[in-house]
Amino acid sequence: MRAGLPKGLLFYRYSPFFTTFFIELGAEIVVSGDTSKAVLDAGVRHCVDDACLPVKVFHGHAASLANDCDLLVVPRFMRIREREFICPKFCGLPEMVMNSVPGLPSVTAAPIYAQTEAPFYRWARETGALVTRDRARVRRAFAAALESLNKHRAGIRDRGYPLTVALLGHPYNVYDTFVNMDLVNKLHGLGVGVITEENLDAEAIDAEAQRLHKRPFWTFAKNAFGFAVHMATNGLVDGLVYVSSFACGIDSVVTERIKLYIGETPYLVLKLDEHTGEAGVDTRIEAFADMLRRRKANGAYVPASGQRVSRGQGAV
Repeated sequence: MRAGLPKGLLFYRYSPFFTTFFIELGAEIVVSGDTSKAVLDAGVRHCVDDACLPVKVFHGHAASLANDCDLLVVPRFMRIREREFICPKFCGLPEMVMNSVPGLPSVTAAPIYAQTEAPFYRWARETGALVTRDRARVRRAFAAALESLNKHRAGIRDRGYPLTVALLGHPYNVYDTFVNMDLVNKLHGLGVGVITEENLDAEAIDAEAQRLHKRPFWTFAKNAFGFAVHMATNGLVDGLVYVSSFACGIDSVVTERIKLYIGETPYLVLKLDEHTGEAGVDTRIEAFADMLRRRKANGAYVPASGQRVSRGQGAV
């Protein structure tokens, strides 16, 4: 059996798990190519109009695999932390894909509750049965997949740049270089290093989220808020850059909440959809980087070390 993995949404975080799981079951893995204009155009053509950009991109990846696999893996992520949930569009993702993209093979539809091993295994048991009847093999494949996931180290932590920004957003916006128009390399070219939320432990993120009057129940919103506020209030970065999808309800709330808690830390929100022009994005990040340099050179600023330095103290 050939298992197709669309290179979109949470592929960037969970690809080691899914790849190992299906290989251990004896399946051949077929991964869609990198996101491209052709993939995006196919996604726009097949997906509903009011979906966000990452969901449209996922539809494009699914369409590209229609004739290349026997089983299309569409992860219906529901929860990865206790008492929290993932974006609502994940809840109906298999149905969206099955009813929008023609000519698909069988599609995985079991919900994924990955907050602990036991509920996560329920997905493995149901999905593994589509490949083999050997339950012992499914259990071994699941254990090997978890091990691969736990060994996987994601995230970006740049060093040696004159400036550093915290890069925020859903992982599929942060790590898909076509969707974000190669943002990280563009920042590097402007002398700006990047740090992402994977470099901050969950306890610190949770502690910052307690500032809110109500516990956030969207995992990615809580992570973005906690990471942004921690980095800003502790003076660990020179600015914040949030990569957001137009029509994302979660982003529309969390980007505004972050503003209320970061004081004077510079903050750039890049809202992207399939119509966003690269020239406009380039202009905004160039202006933002220039502002960070002038702010650092001409006034009090908070360097990456976290120690507040005033003009004239010989700061580098």
